[in-house]
Amino acid sequence: MNSGAMPQEPAEGWAVRRARRGLWALAGERLLEGLIYLCGISAIVFVLGIFFFVFREAFPVLGKENFSLTQFLFSEQWYPTSATNKRYGVLAMIAGTLSVTALAMVLAVPFGLGAAIYISEFCGSRVKETLKIVIELLAAIPSVVWGFVGLTVMSRLIVQYTGAPVGVNILNGGIILALMSVPIIVSIGEDALKAVPDQYREAGIALGATRWQLVWRVLLPAAKTGLLAAVLLGVGRAVGETMAVLMATGHAVHIPHSLLDSVRTLTANIAAELGEAPEGSDHYRVLFLTGVLLFTLTFIVNLTADFIVRGIRKK
Repeated sequence: MNSGAMPQEPAEGWAVRRARRGLWALAGERLLEGLIYLCGISAIVFVLGIFFFVFREAFPVLGKENFSLTQFLFSEQWYPTSATNKRYGVLAMIAGTLSVTALAMVLAVPFGLGAAIYISEFCGSRVKETLKIVIELLAAIPSVVWGFVGLTVMSRLIVQYTGAPVGVNILNGGIILALMSVPIIVSIGEDALKAVPDQYREAGIALGATRWQLVWRVLLPAAKTGLLAAVLLGVGRAVGETMAVLMATGHAVHIPHSLLDSVRTLTANIAAELGEAPEGSDHYRVLFLTGVLLFTLTFIVNLTADFIVRGIRKK
């Protein structure tokens, strides 16, 4: 027998170590699955927690005799600090929010989707990288800086070229919100177009389609779900924006009749008055109720989009 030979490892010891490795691997897999599950449900928990907090602060005012939910939703009179007759009507602010958001989307969606199509399908690699950097820089500009642009630059241009008495109005806020929403629409829209398989492009070219025919007939129908998501994210940005519209829209409480009218949005109203409302007062509670209304509007937009996306997928 060779005395220098390594001793043979018992088969039982090797099997035990293998079983232990298997148990550790299984425990690690279960732990990772639990962590992923926790991360998945955390978003739901956080949203429900935020809604619970906001609704808890707003709920006490709903039982007050001097508060009417109908007047809150359908009256345009907002006098929360009146000494004799307090009135809490947000109809004018709802109209202001919807008008500014609608104008912003009318401007942002064509430019955003057009820029996404150009970056994805038409421009060269150097131009693409340059444009993507510029778009990311636009997305990184703080909203208060956009508000200063609207207050100092856009307002003067609007007064000069439209003859409006003041330059802070729906047109100013809509342009600023459009500029803020375009980067999101471009980024998500480009990702949606890039996700279309190359076989679609190759098949379209093989059939003799031009570039524009390929985009219109092939890529847009194939990426319509992602493009819709891009538009809805832009809508969400416009609806939830605060500082820019607070500085660019004039902050006047009345229902607008033209693009040159000053308005006040729901978010701007909360930002402007929550710091001055005494904690626990009716004014304080109504501002939180306005937050519940914003939450509900956002939920309706997302739910509508979900139904639209499901209908598109079925087709």
